[in-house]
Amino acid sequence: MSARIPTVIFLLLTAVQLLLPKSSPAVELSYPFTDPLATLPTLMGKGEILPGDSAAVSLTLKNDFSRPLSLGEALDLALSNNQNIKRSWADIKIQAGVLGEAAAAFLPTLSGGVSFTKDYIFSFDANSSTTQSNSFTAQASVIWRIFDFGGRSANRSSAEKLLASALASHDVALQDAAGRAIKAYFDALIATASLTAKVKDEEIARHTLNSAKVREEIGAISQLDTLRAATALSRASLDRSRAHSEHQKALAALKRALGVPESTALLLPAELGEQLGGEVESRELNLWVEEAQKSHPSIVKLKKQYEAAQEMVTVAKSAGLPDVSVSGNYYMNTRPGQAVNPGTHETTFVINMNIPLFDGFATTYKVRGAQGRVERSRADLSDMEEQVATDIARAYADTNSARQNLESSATLISQAQSALAVSQRRYDNGVADITDVLGTQAAMADALNERVRCLAEWQSARLQLLVSSGRFGRRMVKN
Repeated sequence: MSARIPTVIFLLLTAVQLLLPKSSPAVELSYPFTDPLATLPTLMGKGEILPGDSAAVSLTLKNDFSRPLSLGEALDLALSNNQNIKRSWADIKIQAGVLGEAAAAFLPTLSGGVSFTKDYIFSFDANSSTTQSNSFTAQASVIWRIFDFGGRSANRSSAEKLLASALASHDVALQDAAGRAIKAYFDALIATASLTAKVKDEEIARHTLNSAKVREEIGAISQLDTLRAATALSRASLDRSRAHSEHQKALAALKRALGVPESTALLLPAELGEQLGGEVESRELNLWVEEAQKSHPSIVKLKKQYEAAQEMVTVAKSAGLPDVSVSGNYYMNTRPGQAVNPGTHETTFVINMNIPLFDGFATTYKVRGAQGRVERSRADLSDMEEQVATDIARAYADTNSARQNLESSATLISQAQSALAVSQRRYDNGVADITDVLGTQAAMADALNERVRCLAEWQSARLQLLVSSGRFGRRMVKN
């Protein structure tokens, strides 16, 4: 090998360094391998797959907010903009890297190095000439641990379980984002319906006051009836103002759940349908709970963490036990730190057994700490199982109650319509006073408001039951 080559390389690197501006960023190294040990989950890059879906859903983001926002569009926005979901993707990548490190412990490590030395010797003696010498050395080594007492296997198994836990955490983030969006969406619908009802109630009260003034002028009623109508209008205006405030609050909460700017003008549907494109199965409460205990993402997440903690006990124990490794080395011209001996080649092969004798009882306390983490993980898992069962029981009760309320609201609105029609006819014919009309008007407004509220609560409760059980999927909601 020519001695000119290292010199040329050195000069080129020096020139590049001098030519680069001082403010230029550091050169970022790119590795040729992306995932050589295949630790990244297969779902990476395929999109969001909710626990209730069998395939990734295509999230279509709404750009035209001049049209009413459907529940499906709201869910797409929430799933696309939720920061917890993005954070969970990052956690999956981090844990996949940890698994790669644990798997790499089973492979040998290779290293090498080269050295080129140019030595100038100057002498001030006139009888001696300046001399120079070139030397080149190289070395390579391989180290491979071939046996331990299960530490590497337990560490890799723990990393695999923690990766599964990270995937379950992603499902939890998806379910939470969907649940928040559903609740905020229907709360906004209820607030919108309440505002609409209060506006209509105010219009009816204003119409009644105008009618009362006309009847007072012709002497058909007393001034007291007109004052009652005016009081009813003032009360209706106050209720409408309060409903407007609650409506603005509900819209602000919905925008936060969807991740859209506060300046976005959201429009909601004027009416709600009876179905949502996905039926909640009619089943007993114990079946809901039993299924959730097996597959709920929150429970799966903590189960995997509990299993990973158990593996770490083995890792802690093996740290105080012997291990065996082999190594090989190759040296050309010299070993590192020794004088150059041109023309020599040396190869070594070593079998090494490391036997820990005493570490100040550190391993003992590492094992105890790992066992304590197992107990804590088991307690966390038990708490989550109870919490999931409680959430399902509440959602199940809300669903049944919402169904009954929906049926009752249909009867209520029919009766209120009939009562209002009768009272208005009686008042126009002079056989009823203003109190009857105002009472039936208020009852009609309340019935309309309750109908929309019950319908929204029923649809929300059905979906929240699926969210609580960890079975909600995007396909269950139509765009």
